[in-house]
Amino acid sequence: MMISEATWRFVREHANDDVRRLALQGSRDKEVDMVMALQQIQGRQAARRKLPSWAEKEGIVYPSHLSMEQCSSEATARYKARVAASLDEHHTLIDLTGGFGVDFAFMSEAYAEAIYVEQQPQLCDVVAHNLAILYPKVAKFRTETADVSGGKFHIKTADGVAFLRQMPPGRASLIFLDPARRDDHGGRTYGIGDCTPNVLPLMDELLRKASHVMLKLSPMLDWRKAVSDVGREHVEQVHIVSVANECKELLLLLSAEGSTAPQLFCVNDGSIEQFPLDASAPSSQNTPLTPLASSLQSATYLYEPNASLMKAGFFGALARRYGLDSTAQNSHLYVSSQLVEHFPGRIFRIVDVTTMNRRELKAKVEPLRQANISTRNFPLSVAELRRRLKLGEGGSHYLFATTLANGEHVLIICQRVFQVKSEELRVKSEE
Repeated sequence: MMISEATWRFVREHANDDVRRLALQGSRDKEVDMVMALQQIQGRQAARRKLPSWAEKEGIVYPSHLSMEQCSSEATARYKARVAASLDEHHTLIDLTGGFGVDFAFMSEAYAEAIYVEQQPQLCDVVAHNLAILYPKVAKFRTETADVSGGKFHIKTADGVAFLRQMPPGRASLIFLDPARRDDHGGRTYGIGDCTPNVLPLMDELLRKASHVMLKLSPMLDWRKAVSDVGREHVEQVHIVSVANECKELLLLLSAEGSTAPQLFCVNDGSIEQFPLDASAPSSQNTPLTPLASSLQSATYLYEPNASLMKAGFFGALARRYGLDSTAQNSHLYVSSQLVEHFPGRIFRIVDVTTMNRRELKAKVEPLRQANISTRNFPLSVAELRRRLKLGEGGSHYLFATTLANGEHVLIICQRVFQVKSEELRVKSEE
């Protein structure tokens, strides 16, 4: 990847500067490629948040803004690498939708051979350059042409589907695909069949060519429909991956034989909850424990599941696992009299509970002046409720508006409980 020393020097000197301002100012040095310099400055600034270990390495080349926007974060890539490393074969990884190569780079660490396939030559050049910096002992490239082989890595400039079709059966331990979720007009798409490539007609061939196939899909997809679309008989694992309580991606791990006991994993930062895939089946086994009929007076703590658990929908199984009561079938909030410290989600100490009675609201809510408001199974939106209560945003109190099992509308006033390094718990004060 040829970038002049003058351009690199400009990048280092202006690493923390505003890219828009730099674009207007330009450079007095004619040897500086301003387009490339601005791309590198903007890319490295994004990488500090998204790919911190890469941002620390000098010489990493960053692609266009769109490629940076679409690439995985380091946190999600490391998780996929963990899943890939857990498989029983590690001879060959093949990424058929290479892109910027973040997932490929992290997953490749467990494999003896790693093949990156991408139809854009410029991205192939970028990835070859970066792999040589990231893995100097095993990425021994002899050239900077688009198609190269060096050490354990092979960079192929090709269409992923065409490359798949010329592969012999059983070629890979793991094939990875992250289908593009944009249509021909640049609009976002979510359904598996609407992405590029459409993997549904390729499933039989994918499963013949690899022991396992991993699909990275949109977090907007219903995981049950995704499982049905690819064929439940091929599913071994489903992973719902969140970072900082924001759902980022849905992963399906597939094989020709599938699994007699497929599993679903709900991931949020350091928390991983594992369930049998059938735990979501409508049955008495999935009914939440003891909905509270009319009162929360005996409850001390309230629990809000993390984003991955909310998407999974295993609410009854979650309640049973942690010994919690549910406020109502469709509210997905849980309570207990004793603290369940390691619950996978946010924990709150209940300060008070009020109905929507005007006198009660004036006595219990009006003095707060401000609060963080959430609604669950409640007839008013957050904005409507905030206007009615005349509360400002923020503060140390959290207000959950919900409906109990008997249909009663209540507001649960809480303060958040945080776990600190000493393993002690405290109520956070944000004032």
